Amino acid sequence: MTPLTNIRAIFLSLLLACMIAAPARAETAPAQTIWRLLDYIAVDYSAAVSRGRVADGAEYAEMVEFSNTVVGRLEQLPATPTRAALVRDGGALRALIESKADPAAVAMSARQLARALLTAYPVPLAPSGLPDRGRAAALYSENCASCHGMRGDGRGPAAIGMDPPPIDFTDLARARERSIFGLYQVIEQGLEGTAMPPFAHLTADERWALAFHAGSYAYPPDLVASGKAIWSSNTDLRRRIPDLAALIALTPAQLEETLTPKQARAVIAYLRAQPETLAANAQSSLSLAKSRLGESLAAYERGDRRAATDRALSAYLDGFEPIEPLLTARDPALMRTIESAMAELRARIGRGAPAREVQAQIERVQSLFSQAEERLGPESASTTSSFAGAFTVLLREGLEALLIVIAMIAFLRKAERQDVLRYVHGGWIAALTAGAATWAIATYVIGISGAGREVTEGLGSLFAAVVLLSVGIWMHGKAQAGAWQRYIAERLTHALSKRSAWFLFGLTFLVVYREVFETILFYAALWSQGNGGAIASGAAAAIGVLAVIAVAMLRYSRRLPIATFFRYSSILIAGLVIVLAGKGVAGLQEAGWIDVTPVALIPRVDLLGLYPTAQSVVTQLVAIAAILFGFWITQREASRAVNIVPPGSS
Repeated sequence: MTPLTNIRAIFLSLLLACMIAAPARAETAPAQTIWRLLDYIAVDYSAAVSRGRVADGAEYAEMVEFSNTVVGRLEQLPATPTRAALVRDGGALRALIESKADPAAVAMSARQLARALLTAYPVPLAPSGLPDRGRAAALYSENCASCHGMRGDGRGPAAIGMDPPPIDFTDLARARERSIFGLYQVIEQGLEGTAMPPFAHLTADERWALAFHAGSYAYPPDLVASGKAIWSSNTDLRRRIPDLAALIALTPAQLEETLTPKQARAVIAYLRAQPETLAANAQSSLSLAKSRLGESLAAYERGDRRAATDRALSAYLDGFEPIEPLLTARDPALMRTIESAMAELRARIGRGAPAREVQAQIERVQSLFSQAEERLGPESASTTSSFAGAFTVLLREGLEALLIVIAMIAFLRKAERQDVLRYVHGGWIAALTAGAATWAIATYVIGISGAGREVTEGLGSLFAAVVLLSVGIWMHGKAQAGAWQRYIAERLTHALSKRSAWFLFGLTFLVVYREVFETILFYAALWSQGNGGAIASGAAAAIGVLAVIAVAMLRYSRRLPIATFFRYSSILIAGLVIVLAGKGVAGLQEAGWIDVTPVALIPRVDLLGLYPTAQSVVTQLVAIAAILFGFWITQREASRAVNIVPPGSS
C-alpha cells in the first residue's frame, strides 16, 4: 500500500472540502426602494405639514407622490400571505398624508409599515464587519462634501441653487427619525427627485461606513463619554441593542421611548462612534434560535415532523452555531451541554417521540439558551477569558495539524529527501493563505452559513482520515523491516522521485486548512468582543508552545532508528485517523446530513473526537478495525519479506 496513488481523488477531495455553502437571497431591491420611501416620509413629512396645514407646498406634493408610489410598489411585490395587509396599511398611510395628519402620527404609521415590510421581505440589515471610520472620512470628503459640506451641514459649494437642497446631517429634528439603515439605503440607491445619485459603485462595507459617518454629525464626540456611562450602567439598554443589526435599524426617536432625549442622544453618539462595543449577534442569534424552537414545537404538534426537524436544525445552525465559538471561549462546558441537548431534541423528533417529550426537551434547550445569553453579555468579556480562549483554541486546533506536518518533515529527513521538504512547507503555507482568503470571503463577500461551516469541517475531517489511514498503514509496514533499512531507503528514494511530492503538498494543505478554517471562526467571534491585546497575547503564547513542541519532536525523531520512527509515526497517525473520523461524523450530524442517535453512556471528549452518538462511535470503531486489519496485512507481508534476501546482499 502506498500514498502515491489516487492523486486526482485527493485533489477532488480538497476541492469539495473547501466548498462553502452561502445562503441564497431573494431579490430585495423592490422592498428596499419602498423602505427608503417610507423612511423619507417619516423623516421629512414634518417639514411639509404643521398643525393640519401645508407648511411647504412642494414638500407636501412630494409626500403625496411618495405615498402613492409606496402603495403602487407594494401591490407589485411578489405574492405572500402578508402582502394584502401591507397594501392596506400603505393605503392608510396615504390617507393620513392626504388629510394632513399630525407628523407624529404619519411618522409612526410609516415606521410600522417599514418594519412589517422587512419582516415580510427581509433585507440585510447589517454590514459584514465593523465600519472603517478612517476610510469613511476619506470617502465622505471625496464623494459627499461638495454638496453636504465638510461639516455635514448641507452647505457645500455645489449646494448653491439645488432644489431640494442637500440634507443637513446636523439637523437634530430630522436626525432623530433617521436610522443608519435609512442612510445606507439612500447612499446605495440615491434619492429620486433630488440631486442625490446612487453610490452602487462603492462596496457594501464602504457604503455602511459612509452611513455611520453621516449619521454621526448630529451627535458630536463630546457626548460619547456620557453615552458610554449610560450604556455601561443600563442592563436593559444593552439587551435592547444587543448587536450591530439592532443599532443600525434603530432611530434615536425610538430610543427616546425608554430614555430621555438627552440620554438617547448621548447613547447614540457613543454607539455610532464606537460600534465595536456591541457583541457580534450573540443575543439576536439566540433569540432567533428560541423562535425557531417554538416553530419546531408548533410544527411537531400539528404532525409535520419534517418541518419540525427543519426548524430544530435551523435553531442550531442559524441561531446557536454562529455564537458557538464565543461561547466555547467563555463557557465550554455549557457549549457542550447545549450541543448534546440539541442533538437529543433532533433525535426525539426523528424517532417520533410523544409531543410532551419533545416539548420538555425544547424547554430544557430554551433554558440553556438563557444561560448562554448571560454568559455572552458584554460584562463577561474579561481580559482573562479572551486570553484563555485565544490560547486554548489555537493550541488545540494547531496541535493536530502540527503532529502530522512534523511527522512528514521527519520522514523526509530520515529518507534523506530534503529536496521534497519544500512541497510540505508549500502545503501549510498555502493552507494559511487559503485560510486568510476564507476569512476575507466570509467577512466581506458572502458569509459562511452554519451548515456550510459544519459541512466543510465534517467533510474535511473525513477526507483527511481516509488519506491518513493509507499513510499510517504504509508507515506501519515499513516499521516491520528494520533489518533492511538501506533497501527500504532506496525504495523510498525511488518512490519519492515520482508524484509523491505533490501528494505531500495536498495532504499538508488538507490537514492544515481544516484546522485553520475552524480557528478562523473562533477568532472572529473572540475579536468581535474587544480585548484585542489579550487575544493577540493568547495567540502568541499558543504559537510559542506549538513551536517548542515542534522543535522537541524534530530533535527526538532524529535520534530514533528508522524502523522505530515508522512504528511511532504509524501509531500517532492511526490515533489521528480515529479522532478525525469522529469529528467528521459529528460535523455532518450538526449540519443535518447524518441522523443522530444519542448514546447516554458515552462521554463527550472533543480532544479524542469522541461524541455520545451511535453514528460517530460506530464510525470510529470501523476506523479502528480498518487500522488493525491494515497493520495485520502489512505485518504479514513484512514477515514473508524477512526470508527473502535481496540480490547483491550478503
